[in-house]
Amino acid sequence: MNRPIAFILITMLIDAMGIGLILPVMPDLIQEVTGEGLGTAADWGGILASAFAVMQFLCGPFLGNLSDRFGRRPVILISLAVLAVDYLVMGLANTIWLLLVFRIVGGAAAATQSTANAFMADISTPEEKAARFGLIGAAFGLGFVLGPVIGGLLAEFGTRAPFFAAGGLALVNLLFGFFVLPETLRRPRAFDWGRVNPLSAFRHIGALPGLGRLLVLVFLYEFAFIVYPAVWAYFGAERFGWSPGMIGLSLAFFGVSMAVVQGALIKPLMRWLGERGTILYGICFNIAAFVILGLIESGTWALLFTPVTALGAVVNPALQGLMSKRTDDDRQGELQGAITSVRALALVMSPLVMTRVFSAFIDESGPYLPGAPFLLSAALVGGCLLLWITRAREHP
Repeated sequence: MNRPIAFILITMLIDAMGIGLILPVMPDLIQEVTGEGLGTAADWGGILASAFAVMQFLCGPFLGNLSDRFGRRPVILISLAVLAVDYLVMGLANTIWLLLVFRIVGGAAAATQSTANAFMADISTPEEKAARFGLIGAAFGLGFVLGPVIGGLLAEFGTRAPFFAAGGLALVNLLFGFFVLPETLRRPRAFDWGRVNPLSAFRHIGALPGLGRLLVLVFLYEFAFIVYPAVWAYFGAERFGWSPGMIGLSLAFFGVSMAVVQGALIKPLMRWLGERGTILYGICFNIAAFVILGLIESGTWALLFTPVTALGAVVNPALQGLMSKRTDDDRQGELQGAITSVRALALVMSPLVMTRVFSAFIDESGPYLPGAPFLLSAALVGGCLLLWITRAREHP
């Protein structure tokens, strides 16, 4: 693997680790700076998470368009520098408002996934794109596995230690990228403020043949898939009586399996089924997986089934590869920015819906079905299937 690709994968790994590193200490840190109890800390934690996702939604097209005008290298390196400072300041913050301000800043800087994907599209042949987007997904999945584990260990040194570690990782990677990251943009495009509005970006990209429907498909799929981080911990505790350690173990199984699928299995699967066949397989597999999780009653079988569910994690990289091939080289940043904003919008909305559905179906006044959010996800992915089938008929 060449050094620029290694740098991009490490950047995505650190992005995910940076989020995961701070998760174990956020409840204690928020209680520390507010002087309030765990309930108030949870409320503020939700606000901080939503603020981060909202900024990714708003800034994805902006950074993507910047990279189409000024190049991938400066956007990625400057964003890494901002992230490093962001984590270091959060490690020193002594008020909740300072934490909120720098979560907003961090959300804007972390929208660089759009630029990283554009860089990967620049250096890949059409046949390589889906597999390389899969590598980015694998790096992200591995980061989400390693981050909470390392963050929990670092928490033994205090609530601030994980923030300093995340900032240090970003700084080290910034230095690595400064020396190895080339510029890959071949045809700069004039910067247009009209395209940096997320809704405007959707309109411009959606105007390309077939891409508007695919953006809707990405949104529905992401909305459904976010059920895992949104309700898994609550679902495991309610349905199976799992401890936090068991819940963490199940998430680790899922993260490792997803990294293996997106990093190693998607390439041979694409050779065997092709791009379209891979997407169809992934959609159908996820419908079945969500239905099983929605109805399963055995904790043992659920734990064994959890890594198997990752076998459906091939839809995103295959979709990105298809969309990238249908977009001009000078609009790759704009496309990836639109995709990042679609995913961020799903990340803002889905947890609110999924946790509300979960709460409604464990309430004593109604039917008891803790797995209801997974059945909702199955229905949403069913909508993806309808969109994919009708699109395939219109764009053979």
